[in-house]
Amino acid sequence: MIRSILIGLVAGMRSMAPLAVASTAVARGELEETGPMALLGHPAVSTGLSALAVAEAMGDKLPFAPDRIVIPGIAARIVTGALAGAALAPREQRNVAAVLAAGAAVAASYWTFRLRVRAMRRYGQARTGVVEDALVLAASQYLVSGAKGGGR
Repeated sequence: MIRSILIGLVAGMRSMAPLAVASTAVARGELEETGPMALLGHPAVSTGLSALAVAEAMGDKLPFAPDRIVIPGIAARIVTGALAGAALAPREQRNVAAVLAAGAAVAASYWTFRLRVRAMRRYGQARTGVVEDALVLAASQYLVSGAKGGGR
């Protein structure tokens, strides 16, 4: 369950990357998924989520990019954090994992937004975004790789 909460925290920084990494793991057979979560493993879904994650990372560096704490940004983080959290949890704990991951995503959105704003004043938007991207990707990969077998 801890991996689900942690992936929710990561979703607070980037909404699409944690779900894209989880989807890719399902598609590769690295995460065992059945039922509704099996849709994550469909090649078209996995490819589409990966493309959205790349677009989000690129868009984040643009000067007119919206803040992650606007309503659509928070809503996206709730949904993707919940789905990624559920994907990493044992089947019987998926509902609770989804709720906890979604809550963690909201909390992390505000916390990391404040940190990013402070860092941008010193290092600029692009530099801080690249560092954040690296943290998100590394954390997502680590959390998903350790959840082989559907979070067991």
